[in-house]
Amino acid sequence: MSSLAALWLCTGAAWGHSFGTVYNLPVPFWMYAYGAAAALVVSFALVAYFASAPPAVTTAHAAESPGRRSIGTLRGGWLLALRLASVCGLVLTIVAGFIGSRNTAININMTLFWVVFALGFYYLTALIGDLYAIVNPWRSLCEFIERLVPRAFQPRVRYPEGLAYYPALALYMAYIWIELFAHTQPRSLAVILLVYTAINLLAAIVVGKEAWFKYGEFFAVTFRLAGLLAPVEYVAESGSNRVFRIRLRAPFVGLLERPAGHLSLLLFVLFSLSSTAFDGLHETLPWVEIFWKSIYPMLVASFGRTYLFWIDFFYYWQWAMLVVSPFAYLAIYMFFIWIAKVAAGCAASLRALSLDFALALVPIAFVYNVTHYYTLLASQGVKVVRMISDPFGFGWNLFGTARLDVDSVIIDAGSVWHTQVGLILLGHIIGVYLAHVVALRTFTNPRRAVLSQLPMLLLMVLFTTMGLWILSLPIAAGQVVQPPAT
Repeated sequence: MSSLAALWLCTGAAWGHSFGTVYNLPVPFWMYAYGAAAALVVSFALVAYFASAPPAVTTAHAAESPGRRSIGTLRGGWLLALRLASVCGLVLTIVAGFIGSRNTAININMTLFWVVFALGFYYLTALIGDLYAIVNPWRSLCEFIERLVPRAFQPRVRYPEGLAYYPALALYMAYIWIELFAHTQPRSLAVILLVYTAINLLAAIVVGKEAWFKYGEFFAVTFRLAGLLAPVEYVAESGSNRVFRIRLRAPFVGLLERPAGHLSLLLFVLFSLSSTAFDGLHETLPWVEIFWKSIYPMLVASFGRTYLFWIDFFYYWQWAMLVVSPFAYLAIYMFFIWIAKVAAGCAASLRALSLDFALALVPIAFVYNVTHYYTLLASQGVKVVRMISDPFGFGWNLFGTARLDVDSVIIDAGSVWHTQVGLILLGHIIGVYLAHVVALRTFTNPRRAVLSQLPMLLLMVLFTTMGLWILSLPIAAGQVVQPPAT
C-alpha cells in the first residue's frame, strides 16, 4: 500500500512498509532468510510428530460441535444499531467526499475508508470473527429497502454456478488497481463508493442478495476469509437474519471445515497474496529496472519512438503484471501440489487437491497484509478520533475531540522490520500446521501425509523468503533513484 501511504505525505504519515530514510538491517538478509527457513523446518518436524487430524466439521454440524461454546446472542436493538452505524459510516464517507474539504488531513473520507475500514476493521475481524457479514452496509441497505419493498431482492436470474467467485475477484482486482494507481482524493473516492453501491444494489436485484453477497461482493469474501482465522463465529438462528448466536471455537478451525470449493476462490486467496507482494515490489528499483533495462530497449529496437512515448506503456505493463500475478502464483502453487500428489502416491485429481489445501494459504495472505500496512494504521488511524468531531473539515467540534492533541504512532524502523519478520514467520507456521492437518485427512496414511507435505514445506520456505526479500528491498535501497544509463 505504498501508493496509499503517499496520499498522506502532506500530513506527515509514515510509509506503509518502507522507510523515508535508509535503514541497514542489523544482520545480513541471508541470515534472516536462513533463520526463518530453519524455524519453518523445525515447526514442520514438530507438527509432523505431534499433530493429529481433528474430526472434520461440516458447516451443517458446526453449531453442534462440542468444541464450540455459546457466549451470547446478537439481536434486536444491538443488531439494528450496528447495521445503522455501518450504513451511516458509508454515507458519511460519500458525503464527506462531495461536500467536505479537499484536504485529506482534515476530511474524514480517506481515513475512514482506507485506514479504519479497509485496514483496521479487516485486522479486527481475525480476532472477533466475521461481524462484517452481519453489518455489511450494502447488504444492510438491501435489508432496509426490503422493509418497504419486500420482494425487491428476490432473484430474477439464477446465479450461474460456474461464475462462483469470479465477480468478487474482478472487483478485488479493480479495488487494488484503484488503491495503487488511481491516486484517489476525497471526491473521487466518493464517486467510486457511489458506483460500487449501485453495482451491489443492481446485482442483488438481478441475482438476489443471498447469492450476490456470498459470491460477488468482494469485501464480503475478504472479511469472510479473515473471519475463519478468528476464535469467534456468528451463527444465524433457524436461518434468520435477525438473531445470531455468538460462539467461541478454536482459532483457525474455520479454515479446516471445508475446502475452497471452486478455483475462483483459490484465485481470490492467491490474489490477496500476490497483490500485496506486488504492492511491495512495484516501486522498487529491481522491479523498475526490469522494464527500463530489459523491456524498454527491446521496444525501442523493434518499434522506435522516443522515451516519452513509452512512459505510458510502463504503466500498462505494471497494470498487466498486477492482473497476471495471481495466475503466476497459481502456476507455482499447482506445481508444488503436483509434486505433493506424486510424493504421496495419491489418486485424487490435481484440482481437488489444490482446493483442499487452498485455505491453508489464508493466514499467510493475512500476515502479508498486516506486515505491509500496519504502520499506516498506527500512524493515521488514531487521527480519526479528532476527525470524528469535524468530519468535513469545516472547523466543527461536535464531540469535543476536534482539538485533542492526537499524535501519530511512529514506530522505529528496527521495530517495524523485526515485527514484520515475526509476523511472516508466524503466518507460515500456521499455514504449515493447517496444511498438515488437511494432509492427514486427505491421505489418511500418516507416512503419505508427511511425504506430501515436504513439497508444501518447500513452498512455504519459498513464500517466506520472497516475503522477507520484498520487505527488505525498500529498506536496503532507500529512495528509488534513476537507473544508470545502459
